[in-house]
Amino acid sequence: MSRRAELLRLLADGSLHSGEELAEALSVSRAAVWKRLQQLGELGIELVARPGRGYRLAQPLDLLDAAAIRRALPQWPAERLRNFEVLEETASTSDRLLAVADLPPGRFDACIAEFQTAGRGRRGRHWLAPYASGLCLSVNWNFREAPAALSALSLAAGVAVLRALARLGVPGLALKWPNDIVAGGRKLGGLLIDLRGEAAGPAYVVVGVGINVRLPPATLAAIAAGGFEATDLASLGCTVLRSALAAALVTELALMLEEFGARGMAAFAEEWRAADALADRRVRVLQDGQAFEGRACGVDADGALLLEVAGGRRRVLSGEVSVRSA
Repeated sequence: MSRRAELLRLLADGSLHSGEELAEALSVSRAAVWKRLQQLGELGIELVARPGRGYRLAQPLDLLDAAAIRRALPQWPAERLRNFEVLEETASTSDRLLAVADLPPGRFDACIAEFQTAGRGRRGRHWLAPYASGLCLSVNWNFREAPAALSALSLAAGVAVLRALARLGVPGLALKWPNDIVAGGRKLGGLLIDLRGEAAGPAYVVVGVGINVRLPPATLAAIAAGGFEATDLASLGCTVLRSALAAALVTELALMLEEFGARGMAAFAEEWRAADALADRRVRVLQDGQAFEGRACGVDADGALLLEVAGGRRRVLSGEVSVRSA
């Protein structure tokens, strides 16, 4: 564990800690403690200094516990989990798993990070999540043969995420095509699918999930400034331990990948329809610089969005979708 990680574990309770106390616990000078405290802003962590009394975090941190996550896994995913990492910091959990080249079929790896320096969202966007404020998790899978409807995998993964959150008592969520988890129209999380393979052969996939757990107000404001409305589990009144959430997500994603390989999107279609945030709504699609509107009427077996437009029905394979006013 790095000295920075040790410092954060000491401060995680949100209580005041004197510089002398921190220096003694870390076996460093008070000047060294001060230097490390100044670096916490790089992680998006707000520090409160009380002259003559000490330092505390603006809000406590719920740090991940690798052993607790492993213990919470049911037998089936636990037996198939090959490599498991809980990292203090990495560029991207998905990029880390994309570099794997030796995964046997029927096994999977999982990678979770407290902080990503280059987390990826859809269409090259940066995923904003200060240290320990969300959950950044990726799992991989190697299909012996690419499923026929592999393009629908992000929809099935969305169902898996809703299953995991429901297990933890987070109801009332919806899925916005193609890969957003939403609550009351605001984005709670997102999915990113990376694929390596050929149409008629084995397919290696990495499923990345980002869930907002307790984002600082400044981060929510920054997301809103970018034109997106976001929320987090704390704003929804849901108190969920991040380690419990990680275990539930790893479990449901692994089960989903196994089932998707056997049955494809058909195994998840009913649940996806029930959670469809766009169903029967007037939407605007921006695709390759061109915009068009229509009424959303579900998805097909390949995961394409179906729109009723003037002159008939249109399949949308990719694009930015926004809901129009009634």
